[in-house]
Amino acid sequence: MMWFKQKRMCSWSSVTIIASIVTLVSVVHLFLYPVVPSLDYFRQYKNSCIPINSTKSTQPTHNNIIISNQTKFPLDLHNGVVYRGAPWKNQVGQWLAGCDSITSPLKVIEHIGGKSCRNDCSGQGICNRELGQCRCFHGFTGEECAERQELSCNYPRSKEKPFGHWVVSICPAYCDTTRAMCFCGEGTKYPNRPVPETCGFTINPPSKPGGAPVTDFTKADLDVFTTTGSKRGWCNVDPEEAYASKVLFKEECDCKYDGLWGRFCEVSVLSTCVNQCSGHGLCRGGFCQCDSGWFGTDCSVPSVLSSIREWPLWLRPAQVTVPENVNSNGNLINLDAIVEKKRPLIYVYDLPPDFNSLLLEGRHFKLECINRIYDQRNATVWTDQLYGAQMALYESMLASPHRTLNGEEADFFFVPVLDSCIITRADDAPHLSMQEHIHGGLRSSLTLEFYKKAYDHIITQYPYWSRSAGKDHIWFFSWDEGACYAPKEIWNSIMLVHWGNTNSKHNHSTTAYWGDNWDPISSDRRGNHTCFDPDKDLVLPAWKRPDEGSLNAKHWSRAREERKTFFYFNGNLGPAYENGRPEATYSMGIRQKVAEEFGSTLNKEGKLGKQHAEDVIVTPLRAGNYHEELASSVFCGVMPGDGWSGRMEDSILQGCIPVVIQDGIYLPYENFLNYESFAVRIREDEIPNLLNILRSFNETEIEFKLENVKKIWQRFLYRDSVVLEAERQKAVRGSVEDWGLKFSQLKEDDIFATFIQVLHYKLHNDTWRHQLLLQKKEFGLPKECLIRRE
Repeated sequence: MMWFKQKRMCSWSSVTIIASIVTLVSVVHLFLYPVVPSLDYFRQYKNSCIPINSTKSTQPTHNNIIISNQTKFPLDLHNGVVYRGAPWKNQVGQWLAGCDSITSPLKVIEHIGGKSCRNDCSGQGICNRELGQCRCFHGFTGEECAERQELSCNYPRSKEKPFGHWVVSICPAYCDTTRAMCFCGEGTKYPNRPVPETCGFTINPPSKPGGAPVTDFTKADLDVFTTTGSKRGWCNVDPEEAYASKVLFKEECDCKYDGLWGRFCEVSVLSTCVNQCSGHGLCRGGFCQCDSGWFGTDCSVPSVLSSIREWPLWLRPAQVTVPENVNSNGNLINLDAIVEKKRPLIYVYDLPPDFNSLLLEGRHFKLECINRIYDQRNATVWTDQLYGAQMALYESMLASPHRTLNGEEADFFFVPVLDSCIITRADDAPHLSMQEHIHGGLRSSLTLEFYKKAYDHIITQYPYWSRSAGKDHIWFFSWDEGACYAPKEIWNSIMLVHWGNTNSKHNHSTTAYWGDNWDPISSDRRGNHTCFDPDKDLVLPAWKRPDEGSLNAKHWSRAREERKTFFYFNGNLGPAYENGRPEATYSMGIRQKVAEEFGSTLNKEGKLGKQHAEDVIVTPLRAGNYHEELASSVFCGVMPGDGWSGRMEDSILQGCIPVVIQDGIYLPYENFLNYESFAVRIREDEIPNLLNILRSFNETEIEFKLENVKKIWQRFLYRDSVVLEAERQKAVRGSVEDWGLKFSQLKEDDIFATFIQVLHYKLHNDTWRHQLLLQKKEFGLPKECLIRRE
């Protein structure tokens, strides 16, 4: 056993070690943990104390914060308080600088589960030893996972539609009914080669010149099964012969399923699982099949059958108490492990796999709802999936030292429903159908139903919701309009979103895609809540692919004199332009209005914007080097698309001052960071005056904002998640790619660190949280740091 202490002065050289021998027992392998944990254990969350050049205040109260001997903190040009390089809103910054920095660890009793599951889940699932419940693999169900499910690829057939009506999983070959996925099947040379969607059906030529080919989903293409090299085959095509152009093959067939690589799916590779099963399981297409002694979505939770030697860093070092009687009624007795942790403490629900693992395992397109896949070397390939933030945050939370298994001691509860997978997989297969009358073809309605079922599960299986009527629970809605379609039952909770629409102006669904429209959803299910409440919710940055090139180029640090473009926006500008979105409602008309005034590219009528200028670029034309053009600009436009867009992240990561045009809609951290210190907000009715407003800023103000963007850019990176993957790659492959080395060298607070700081502030900010904290024996701070609203 070791205990790790950090002195108030935050010197890392003052680590002390105390060792003792723990008796070995047959239930768990207890032993002396022999080495000092890596500093990675604390990673960016160590909250090092920072010197503050100021004098003590004799007045204990400011801005409704009551903190004895509170320090006065210097303000920037816009009344922001700087803490760890970021300009925060005054009250938030004062508390963080005065209290977050002096948080001390407390001893938390972590419960190591020992409950057994019926028939050990029949070998078709993982036993959650906290609840004694099975988490069944795809295609199996029941209390002991003994019931086989038949997940059909096709809807019922009819005379007109022999394969049923269209669905992504539609299959004229062999259907794996455990996952509703289509393969060549027995009798072919490559029975495990996928036959996804259009691959197995006849494709007719375009009906008119320049048109697209048309797939006939009523007629199977038997040529995919041919053994004749002169026909366009697939299931019997030898890869070497095809690569050598010795045989024909059907180009519409490809390798869409996860876990396969190569033009002909000839290479088996790693699939994408949450935290890649933490080194304690096998990733089977997206579902972690955990080793004995481990459970959880990512196999990161040890049971009493595990070895302490292998416990994750967030449970070490631990002092374990072993009861005299280790077996009761067939169950192994839970063990208590005492671990030092800092608040805020987060309990992560281990939900049934319907809400996460099964959605990952059954993906018909490997790039859906994840942020990485693996190539033929089993090396990481990062994706541009904007919705990858949900996976990144989930993985960081599961591996965080702020995670606890003790729900009674937890400050917050995270409910991991992967809505990005639900939305992208809507209509993937008949068992994920939106055809029920209640949904009416709306993905928004289907997603609401998933969140409602998750709520039903936690209120029946766990005691924690009632503690605060769900106010201490956290849900992530990553899709275009965020939590607009959250079920009414969970609205008290904290919503993590990318779309902070307060509905103060845009009080209806803003998407131009009808399937995501939430207006038709009954108030009996949705209630009448807004999409975002800045008093309780948080907008998080979207996922951006780790870009080694931008890191090497240091775009964020480019000087003012190197930024020749005054204002820049590149993106879809609506129906007035070639290939523009046809809907007038796209972007709520905002991009269209900006283009009408300042467009630098000719529209369909051959016109430029009414106020086009030489140093202004507003164009729909795809940039040759988008990041370089952003890094060459002073101001960059941030406007919505179908809901949120990633333009704020693009601007910050390339060091450009964001110009936000979306009334009543919050951007990342905007209710906590002081946006005036690094961004500009323009009202929608001020668009014609946009350039005049921006040109009114003097060079001192521009330099000030650019400098602040340089200080906060890492808070828009999911660095923690990227570094976790680099560590996994090193463990599996023995080496780290250049992106891993580059990201490991970054040291400023990232998205997850900022998220933890916000939670810590919220923990001490609300009256009801304050009362709960006072009931706890330890909260890691002087009582003077507890905020009370007057």
